[in-house]
This record gives sequence, structure tokens and C-alpha cells, in this order.
Amino acid sequence: MTVYVREAHPTDEWQMKSNVKDDVCYAQPRNLSDRLAIANDFSKRFRYPLPFGVDDMDNAANDAYAAWPERLYILDASGNIAYRGGNGPFQYHPEEVRKWLAARFGEVKHAEPAPAGSPKEPPETPEKPHTPS
Repeated sequence: MTVYVREAHPTDEWQMKSNVKDDVCYAQPRNLSDRLAIANDFSKRFRYPLPFGVDDMDNAANDAYAAWPERLYILDASGNIAYRGGNGPFQYHPEEVRKWLAARFGEVKHAEPAPAGSPKEPPETPEKPHTPS
């Protein structure tokens, strides 16, 4: 799950060139409706596949998890912190989360992507039964 906390680089505070390049330009939300609208816009435009929570305006989730500007956590089945990543962007390492999860649950195997420009393989067709002549 992702929890959206206060905006890291809002247009009305500290906008980054990368936000403009990536078309992720939002003003700092002033109320929960603004924050929800940004979260909805982001998740729809980028087809974000994970559940998306939104911190309330008193920033309780951010304060409890020291989440701003970005941070990764793994919570165990009891809700206890099993892994606490460093603060992003410089101590933000998603590969550490992958390693932790692989050690705990086993590695996930993904199909290798086809090299760019290679022809797609035709779909498999079922073999016809061999009949003697």
C-alpha cells in the first residue's frame, strides 16, 4: 500500500524541474479534498496498481512513520514494523525491500522482456493428433 503524505515538491513551494518533465505538478494541498484529488489524479494518470491511502491533514501517518518525502516500510501480519527503509531520495532503496521479501517469501520470477526490435513469437497452436496413413 502507498500512503500519500504532504506534497514533496509542490508548485507553490519547492518545485523541481523533474516534476515539470514528468508532468507531476501539484500545489501543496490546503485541505483533505485537495489531497484526495491529487491522489486520485496521480493514481489514474499513472495507472498506479497498488492500494493508495491518503494521510489526513494533521499528517498523522507522516509523523508516525517519518515518511516525507518518501520511505518504504514492511509491516508484519501483526502490524509491527518488520523493515524500515531510509528516507528518500538518497536513502530510498526499493531493491532492499525486494531482497527482504525474497528472503521471507521466496524470489518472484518474471519473464524476461524481449529485446527491443525483436519480432514477437507467434501464439502457440495446439498440435493436431497424428493419425497413421
